[in-house]
Amino acid sequence: MPNKTSVITHVTRGDVLDDLGFSRSEATALKFKADLLDAIRQEIERRNYTQRQLVDILDEHQPAVSNLLQGKINQVSIEKLLRYSDRLGMRARLKVLPALRAVAAA
Repeated sequence: MPNKTSVITHVTRGDVLDDLGFSRSEATALKFKADLLDAIRQEIERRNYTQRQLVDILDEHQPAVSNLLQGKINQVSIEKLLRYSDRLGMRARLKVLPALRAVAAA
């Protein structure tokens, strides 16, 4: 029986979102959103909240809480995630770094 050899079909340039065609700002927003969603879900798990409890705590409808717990990132905005983190007593912080190189004026 011959050995099957794995073939690399695509090599990323270091960031999958870049490879998928997202702009730098879109990729940054998605990464921030994913990090925020992950932190909220970890806090919910740490506190062992039920969906019913979260409906009251987050002042949200059950389908939205279900989407949050399932990690459906496209169903929730950054603003809503920030509101959820606040209602859970969390603090979010965004750090903006200076550009590595000068950006030409348009």
